[in-house]
Amino acid sequence: MTLFRLDASILPATSSSREIADIVEQEWTASHPHDEVIRRHLGSQPLPAEAWADAVTAGFTPEADRTEGQRRATALAAELVEELTSADAVLMAVPLYNFGVSQHVKAWIDLVVAGSEPGAALLEGTPVVLATVRGGAYGAGAPREGWDHSTAYLRRILEDVWKADLTLVEREFTLVGVNPALDEFTDLAAEMQQKAFSAAREAGAALGVPPQDLAS
Repeated sequence: MTLFRLDASILPATSSSREIADIVEQEWTASHPHDEVIRRHLGSQPLPAEAWADAVTAGFTPEADRTEGQRRATALAAELVEELTSADAVLMAVPLYNFGVSQHVKAWIDLVVAGSEPGAALLEGTPVVLATVRGGAYGAGAPREGWDHSTAYLRRILEDVWKADLTLVEREFTLVGVNPALDEFTDLAAEMQQKAFSAAREAGAALGVPPQDLAS
């Protein structure tokens, strides 16, 4: 089996989403010690900002008339689609930035869409774990309830458009211990961290099980 792992943190050394994804990957590797992990880190190596527009406009331009940028963009889009769809399992670590999806992740999604057929179910039958983290609290009753415009969007793309078999692992209050204004939530943040780690272990173990074994 092949695992495709996508990271998006702009601070990989201290990333909470990476921390959760590492646990998932460790569980997967325990079941597949000799299998391959394909990695793409959008935070450390972002995709070209102009590539999506070039890929889209290339679709309306005769191949002989395409610019060099359009040719590079279509090749990149095809590469990203192949990278994603050839994997047997997918692991994504995507933090919440400024209440939404970062430009790096959006560029990746847009290029994958541009490089595939409209509405293509690219991940149908593929198990996907999405590890997402939020610096504050966005749940029911929180002052910023409803301000998370990332998670629902990612679920829409992964589950509804690409038809992935999605497992979501979430953690909030990752800025507790970093932002002094959140110190009163230290115990709650620690509890959320442990729950997320436990969920990551379960998700990683399940990710490494062949679908036919899960069905049985």
